[in-house]
Amino acid sequence: MISPFHRNLNRMTLFLALIIAGIILFFDPFMQIATANIILNGIIIGTALFGIGLCFVQMFRLLPEHRWLYGYIDGERGAALPPRVLRPAALMLHARPVRISAAALNSMLDMILLRFEDDRNSVRYVTNTLIFLGLLGTFWGLLMTVGGFAELIGGLDMTDETVLESMQIGLARPLAGMATAFTSSILGLGGSLIVGFLGLQIQSVQNAMFHEIEEYFAAHTHTATPDVTMAQIGSAARALNKTVQHFDRTVAKLG
Repeated sequence: MISPFHRNLNRMTLFLALIIAGIILFFDPFMQIATANIILNGIIIGTALFGIGLCFVQMFRLLPEHRWLYGYIDGERGAALPPRVLRPAALMLHARPVRISAAALNSMLDMILLRFEDDRNSVRYVTNTLIFLGLLGTFWGLLMTVGGFAELIGGLDMTDETVLESMQIGLARPLAGMATAFTSSILGLGGSLIVGFLGLQIQSVQNAMFHEIEEYFAAHTHTATPDVTMAQIGSAARALNKTVQHFDRTVAKLG
């Protein structure tokens, strides 16, 4: 049976291979989009590549955690301790107790969940940055378009015989602004979708590991039992009964 780590890693690799194949197949249109505004679109593409690399780095950082977890569940006590996320839990369970308390289990699960969330924040930040850059390019392009049209209309001389040629020359800036707006939006949203999908695969592996930990240790957890015995309860009941009888006698004397 294929493990969650290898299954999601295969998905990431296949998805990235399809993206590369699509870029190669439509290389000319892609280059036209990328060079519409070489500075902004280059920043967006670079950010997307950084996010893709970050996702694969975080995925491979889960590999020793994954190996330790399933080794521990299978009873391999000599497995090396995980380096990061599960290391505190591994140190707590180094003696491999038969059962652990519910409070210790909850503390351990909260700590692991918090560390997983910290790892996801970086990928989420890159995704939001790509969306922001796409919107920035959109507004930048709209400003260029509006400014270009205003400059074109303000500089037209209808009495000039070359007014049509002037209009053609003047339309270059508005059209460049529209190209910036559309291409940056496409690249920003496309990059955020790619990084978001890869980040989703990382989250899927983390969730699988967390559920394995939760299910395994839930079967090895004991709940705290009250220290009060039946004899103590009976003694307290007799004392209470005597107190009530004494109270009744006192009330009768006062009456």
